[in-house]
Amino acid sequence: MQHVLKAHHFIGGRWTPSQNGNIFESRSPYDGALLALLAEGDREDAQAAIVAAQAGFKVLSQMTAWERSKLCNRVADAMEKRREELAATLASEQGKPLVAEAYGEIDAAVTGFREAGELIKWLEGEVIPVETPGKRAISFRQPRGVYAVVTPWNFPINIPVEYLAPCLAAGNAVVWVPAPTTSLCAVKLMECIAEAGLPDGAVNLVLGPGAVVGDEIVGSVGTHGIGFTGSPATGNAIAKRGAGKPMLLELGGNGPVVVLDDADLDRAAAAAAFGSFFNAGQVCAASGRILVTEKNHDALAERLVAIASRIRLGDPLDGATTMGPLNNAQVVRKIEEHVADGANRGGELLFGGERGPDVGPGWFYKPTVIGRVEKQAMLNTAETFGPIAPLVVCADEADLLDTANASSHGLAAGVFTRDLSKAFAFGEKLRMGLVNINSPSCYWELHLPFGGASGKSSGLGRLGGKHTLREVTDVKTITFDVT
Repeated sequence: MQHVLKAHHFIGGRWTPSQNGNIFESRSPYDGALLALLAEGDREDAQAAIVAAQAGFKVLSQMTAWERSKLCNRVADAMEKRREELAATLASEQGKPLVAEAYGEIDAAVTGFREAGELIKWLEGEVIPVETPGKRAISFRQPRGVYAVVTPWNFPINIPVEYLAPCLAAGNAVVWVPAPTTSLCAVKLMECIAEAGLPDGAVNLVLGPGAVVGDEIVGSVGTHGIGFTGSPATGNAIAKRGAGKPMLLELGGNGPVVVLDDADLDRAAAAAAFGSFFNAGQVCAASGRILVTEKNHDALAERLVAIASRIRLGDPLDGATTMGPLNNAQVVRKIEEHVADGANRGGELLFGGERGPDVGPGWFYKPTVIGRVEKQAMLNTAETFGPIAPLVVCADEADLLDTANASSHGLAAGVFTRDLSKAFAFGEKLRMGLVNINSPSCYWELHLPFGGASGKSSGLGRLGGKHTLREVTDVKTITFDVT
């Protein structure tokens, strides 16, 4: 009989089964193979983790920034030693190709811990001039306490690190609830964190349904801040549940790629294809829609089809695979709904547009290119989160800008032009938190500020390097007399 891995929560420095004894399964999205049996937590487990985190915070907050920096680097060291195991688990449970993508995510997560450990040492305060003679005022940053962190399944190693590393570096304790479909990835990351010798309760992992354990940690009076990456609908629910707490919410996107008439079409096509097909399109900053005028529509579509035809679907553990399965059935159903809607509204299906049963029994969907998508189609108005490259024809530059800004999302965009003045003009006018010129909409480095534009549904605050450290700390001001 095949041995099946069993994994528990990590609470107060110990691996702990659920109080109710319940378990759930982790299965491969490629072939449905059983990967692990995991503890399924409830509100009591979440409450125990919050109590443990409060104790952990007392220890962390008394450590110096240099001491916490060393903790972050020890986590990174542990991750580097277990790089092969982490990447294989990521490919097996999430579905992304091992060689093409999984190793890169692990390496980025290692960098995330090292950067947080370095940047915290230089998170300076200030001396503030005051009017009153003989008075002085200084300000500095302090940890907030216990952070409730809820993370998604599309980047189940790196996205958690975007919150865990800055929280740990800043002196906050964490209660972390990962997405159920990639909870084994979370367990493997937690093993690395535990190996680093953190104070008990510094980081606590609670597995289980977000509607139960996630809801408990964001709403509890025992947590003092919230970090979440996921859909706008869930983000809105969390914002209501945790009202009054500081929040860092990175929500959905429907990144427009705006191709102006003078663009280098080879470069635009390569970038748009990468943004549409990387991680099978399961990226918040994906190239969700490609906006182009009639002049370049056919030529750009032809290039996208050529790129899509070279993508190799298959077993994510096979080094030759360049696109793995989607993570779960729900995302496949959403893609099918959006593609059908686009076709029914007159869109031209140029490549793909169906599941890929020829490569395995899992949740495959072929890379898809759809031309002349109507502006009212879901492919233009909503986040699809799949390997779809929809082209939307606009009348002119003004229409390109209006169509890009009409979306309720405002996370990231790409603009393609040979004219630098046009590039900056579009960049300033786009209602997006991030605009990449002549690069994929999903281009980002870990230290750059990343988040949604105000008035849009793509979130609150900014992830990235020192920006995250500022988000998870309070500014403390102290005044005193010198005479």
